[in-house]
Amino acid sequence: MATTKTLTQRIVHDWLPVVVVLLAVVLAWYSAAWGMNAQGAIERVLDEEAGYTQMELFEATMTMERPLVPAPHQVAADFYESLTEWPIDSPRNLIYHVIVTGQSTLLGFAMGTALGLLLSVLIVHSRTLDKALLPWIVASQTVPVLAIAPIVLVVLGSLGFAGTAPKAFIAMYLCFFPVTVAMVQGLRSPQKIETEMMYTYAASRWQSLWLLRLPAALPFLFPALRVGVAAGLVGAMVAELPTGAQAGLGARLLTGSYYGQTTQIWSALVMSTLLGLALTGIVAGIERLVLRSRGAK
Repeated sequence: MATTKTLTQRIVHDWLPVVVVLLAVVLAWYSAAWGMNAQGAIERVLDEEAGYTQMELFEATMTMERPLVPAPHQVAADFYESLTEWPIDSPRNLIYHVIVTGQSTLLGFAMGTALGLLLSVLIVHSRTLDKALLPWIVASQTVPVLAIAPIVLVVLGSLGFAGTAPKAFIAMYLCFFPVTVAMVQGLRSPQKIETEMMYTYAASRWQSLWLLRLPAALPFLFPALRVGVAAGLVGAMVAELPTGAQAGLGARLLTGSYYGQTTQIWSALVMSTLLGLALTGIVAGIERLVLRSRGAK
């Protein structure tokens, strides 16, 4: 009984705030759809001269084609239709676009993580590189990705790189920064007495790095990876916009904006949100496994 009660309390404690916030968002969404679509519904659907009730106005705003702000049920219907009525290899299926964007995101995430780890190790072990690299790494993030993406895509395209590679490069650009900054802090987190003990054992720099600094940096690394993979997804989607890509969630957003398909835009946004949550959830799961195994040892 006590176990059941504890489990129930945990479910209420963990999920009740999420459900409350979700309901508040849905309610605010419906209110925004009603308010933003009202004028369009009056002009395009209702007969203003004959008159209409508020209920008729509400129904019109919830069912009109190409609304300014689609209602949640309209987005859900478009989302479901895209997943169930078209094959996965069809550009009308959101999974098709998820696969394309996911490839660029994961490749850029891997490249950004590797670059961030390399830079952090170099910065921690060299005062010269610390003073030379770190300010420029910080300055690199002051350049808006919307400004740098077309330049990078043109340069890489002239070098023969096309398809996934340019988009992955933009994703890497956003991924490497949080990893670098967090790992610099993490690699410097061991206390002086711990580093002096490694010197006492005549450990080399690489042994100290592997046995002391890297394990101490893991609690700093994984939060940065969660931020990095989400930033990489944004970078991959942004990189799809100036290329006129035919596939990817960014391309889906662009196509919807061209043809005024606001419901398609919102369903693509929902899918990108779910993809971001899935990627950060995977990283969080790996974090729990790694930290649990370290604790077991």
